[in-house]
Amino acid sequence: MSSLTPYTQPTLRRAESRQLARTLGDLAAGVRLETARIEAAAEIQAVRADAVTYVGKRALQDIALMTQLEQQLATLVPLAAGRLQAIGDLTALAVAEVVSDTQHQLR
Repeated sequence: MSSLTPYTQPTLRRAESRQLARTLGDLAAGVRLETARIEAAAEIQAVRADAVTYVGKRALQDIALMTQLEQQLATLVPLAAGRLQAIGDLTALAVAEVVSDTQHQLR
């Protein structure tokens, strides 16, 4: 039968040891740098998403309030309903354009 022999790690010369330590340090630093770049890019994208969402929410609220006002005024003055609706539609389209512009500006 064969006998077991303990594993002995090959010894490195001092210069090889320093080179290995430098290489491993450079590798670790590269990983940290790339991780920081990815995290920064993700943070920027999250802020962009927040901005578009904020503008969209405000637009929805404003259009809802404007539509409510349009209906109230149309109830008070039925003959003005067509004109009120036209103004409301134009305003809603303009607000939708602002939301779209926000999205395009943040890309």
